Amino acid sequence: MHRRHFPRALALLTLVATVATVGAPGATAESPTPATTRLHATIDTILADTRLAGAQASVVVVDTGTGQTLYDRNGDRRLVPASNTKLMTSTAALELLGPGHRFTTDVRTSGKRRAGLLSGNLYLRGGGDPTMLAADYDALAAQVAADGVRVVAGNLVADDTRYDRTRLGPDWTWDDEPYYYAAQVSALTVAPDTDYDAGTVIVQAAPAGRAGAPPVVSTTPATGYIRVDNRAETVAEGETSISIEREHGSNTVVVTGQIAVGDEPASDWVTVWEPAGYAADVFRSALHRHGVRVLGRTVLGQPTPETADPVARHDSMSLGELMTPFLKLSNNGHAEVLTKEIGRVLSGEGTWAAGLTAISEYVADTGMDTGRLRQRDGSGLSRRNLVPATEFVDLLAAVRAEPWFETWYAALPIAGQPERFVGGTLRSRMAGTAAAGNVHAKTGSLTGVSGLSGYVTSADGRLLAFSILLNNYLTASVKSLEDQIAVALAGFREDAATAARMAPPAVPETPRTPEGVECSWVKPITC
Repeated sequence: MHRRHFPRALALLTLVATVATVGAPGATAESPTPATTRLHATIDTILADTRLAGAQASVVVVDTGTGQTLYDRNGDRRLVPASNTKLMTSTAALELLGPGHRFTTDVRTSGKRRAGLLSGNLYLRGGGDPTMLAADYDALAAQVAADGVRVVAGNLVADDTRYDRTRLGPDWTWDDEPYYYAAQVSALTVAPDTDYDAGTVIVQAAPAGRAGAPPVVSTTPATGYIRVDNRAETVAEGETSISIEREHGSNTVVVTGQIAVGDEPASDWVTVWEPAGYAADVFRSALHRHGVRVLGRTVLGQPTPETADPVARHDSMSLGELMTPFLKLSNNGHAEVLTKEIGRVLSGEGTWAAGLTAISEYVADTGMDTGRLRQRDGSGLSRRNLVPATEFVDLLAAVRAEPWFETWYAALPIAGQPERFVGGTLRSRMAGTAAAGNVHAKTGSLTGVSGLSGYVTSADGRLLAFSILLNNYLTASVKSLEDQIAVALAGFREDAATAARMAPPAVPETPRTPEGVECSWVKPITC
């Protein structure tokens, strides 16, 4: 596959532009403009907040037009970036796979066919599509039936061999495993709804009609792949306290707690153990609905023979379109699938190692110094990821030249825009400020980790690239500090008479989320 290598001359052009700017009267490195001095003072004051006492803060701001650095606090310090890691994964995917790339899921047959009877196996071959819904498997089953297959004498084979069998990132914490943001990665999987959290099922507990009875538990999609252990109780009155959690190493989902008669149902997204089996179960049920009986058992992990005959096919949305749910909702599963898909397409190996190698080569071509960073997964869930803020800013500045940039830029969360697939993880942040509808940026959070990296147009019309990485704080949230910096950048102009003032700008407080939970992982999105 052709890859465009970014010339190192780009860095020289930036340097020339910077020298020209620095050389201008009143704008030297030793003597910054009054407006820049005020901006420095404003950001310094924000970072002096007591919530960051004992923490690490790294902030870099660059004018993408001139290459001038407007602010740099610890820009070369390697910090945990959380979901800001997705900036590298998403840009590499668009360049190396292309915005038109699609994932294909198909059905093939082996053996002879006579009068509706297939003597061999039916193969469901996964192509890595993280957006496959139950309705898509139903459409595949309808195609099989329309092709004349009525009885399959052999097995239903779920072929997930496009990627390796390493399901979880090696650095992910064990207690994240049941939750949807840490779903197992497979080339054959199911998403329960159009958030496309592949490898999960939505479990709902509704109150029974009388106190003392267990709640009514259902799943989306309907599947027999998980077993529900319902230990909860319907009560006459009181606060609902339903807990839904899958037991490690199995597909037993335990429901505990209580729910009052007449209350709204409680629901949660739960990961499944072995997503290929989940997909096969949903597909087998769809075949049955369309009058196709499979007499054999379900077999996982066997490759489809090259001689197998195609009978059904589903192509995903394009990668350019996938960028919207991926980046707006900070979907970890999409990041990991794309990492393995990059490895598969470029080297024939659908592994994290192959994908990360290719991502590293791409971001190095953009000008990032990969000798100064470490990327361990595609999503940022690993705490062993380490990236300096200045490297993110280099990437943000470089990708503006890409032909797919506008698609990617539009897919980033946009501050203060309430529509879920517009504002995404920034939809309730910076509303009513100069940053609203202006800041396009990637959020990121883990316990003690927060980040915001992206773009803002200043008050005098310059596109600024910025990266804010905050680590090792003990308070519940520092996102309002990120917002204050972004709002200050939105109001920045070189006109000294109207430049940003010393006092940090007032912004609405960001709603807080439970300790250890990234705001982009909360459903519905609240921050």
